[in-house]
Amino acid sequence: MNVLVIHGPNLNLLGKREPDIYGTVTLEEINSRLALLARELGTDVTFFQSNHEGELVQKIQDAMGTCQALVINPGAYTHTSIALRDAIASTGMPTVEVHLSNIYRREEFRHHSYISGVAFGQITGFGIESYLLGLRAAVHAALSANKK
Repeated sequence: MNVLVIHGPNLNLLGKREPDIYGTVTLEEINSRLALLARELGTDVTFFQSNHEGELVQKIQDAMGTCQALVINPGAYTHTSIALRDAIASTGMPTVEVHLSNIYRREEFRHHSYISGVAFGQITGFGIESYLLGLRAAVHAALSANKK
């Protein structure tokens, strides 16, 4: 099994960007922890980060047939991107939306997610643990989908 992990805009700045909200963990640290967990779960994991919506859409589309699940932190595109929502919906891959901070405890405009309606689930507010829980959930969802 292969799980695609997508990090959206500005997540390349983790560790430097607003540490009071996002903590001091870097994107490299998140990917390292996810790679360790993936080995424990017996799955492969592929990572991708972009600040460009079209590149994220393309990566999701390209994952069809090669990945069995998706973990995505869409960043600010959570609240604006119908294109990402449509790309996720078109793949049929079980998708878990993750966020480091609790988007529902933040500014009002962050309370709406275009992604959640097409996701298997959403994990928000647990820092790096959101990603780790998201990977576990994605593997579970992919395995459950294969049993049907």
